Amino acid sequence: MSQTGILTMEGQKYPTEISDLEHLGELGHGTCGHVVKMRHKRTNHLMAVKQMRRSGNKEENKRIIMDLDVVIKCHDYPFIVQCIGTFITDSEVWICMELMSTCLDKLLKRTKRPIPEAILGKMAVAIVKALNYLKEEHGVIHRDVKPSNILLDERGTVKLCDFGISGRLVDSKAKTRSAGCAAYMAPERIDPPDPLRPDYDIRADVWSLGITLVELATGEFPYKNCKTDFEVLTKVLQEDPPLLPPSTEFSHEFCSFVRDCLTKDYKKRPKYKKLIEHKFIKKYEKEEVDIAAWFSDVTLLMAVQCRS
Repeated sequence: MSQTGILTMEGQKYPTEISDLEHLGELGHGTCGHVVKMRHKRTNHLMAVKQMRRSGNKEENKRIIMDLDVVIKCHDYPFIVQCIGTFITDSEVWICMELMSTCLDKLLKRTKRPIPEAILGKMAVAIVKALNYLKEEHGVIHRDVKPSNILLDERGTVKLCDFGISGRLVDSKAKTRSAGCAAYMAPERIDPPDPLRPDYDIRADVWSLGITLVELATGEFPYKNCKTDFEVLTKVLQEDPPLLPPSTEFSHEFCSFVRDCLTKDYKKRPKYKKLIEHKFIKKYEKEEVDIAAWFSDVTLLMAVQCRS
């Protein structure tokens, strides 16, 4: 049983025992474990630690291995959460990651306000590039794109996290049916032509990104009136896709980008290379947007609301 690992912090490597880490509280739950805030006692470095219990369940163990594999391989990509080290014991796997300030799901719930288009433009650039990197460099599809898996820090950095249900692509297609959040699932994953042989590709994540952007831009989940997952899935299959409401609030480019992401027929839905060339992405690749200042204002507003 290994209670020792190497943590890389601020460019320095530190041989570390599990006992060198102080538990500071719960941060949330991932696909196959819970995430806690911890402090490296010697350096005072703060981190997020995903703790996953090893079990006899093959599916759970597969998720742990996938999560480990992706974060270790992608540790230096700017739009994917950084792994600073791991601990693997007989009973648990710990993935130590950089500590981010919040996820977009929590931010939306606390502020109860939509996120401005310019901020979402920068976020969309980061997420599309992260998803494209996973596909092109590692042959991986995320399969769980949603606001709770998009992280933000006080510097305005946006990163993708949680790779437990990511899948390997074979000839650019996913060959397994893995779980994911029903609310953000693409039609072709809900109702595949051949349920025994699932055959979808990265465009399923493009749909999830579209739903995510509608939710963040309006401040409301597009299927918020549904009481069960079954109701959501039925609406996804039977109704027209949600779109941004027509208003002067959203640019033509943003509405067009969301409409492309939420093309119901996945064969007509764009892949990442086409999305990266979209006017909306091109605009926010170039445009200077101060996410850090916006986040600072939002954090201040939340603090005032808590006191009042």
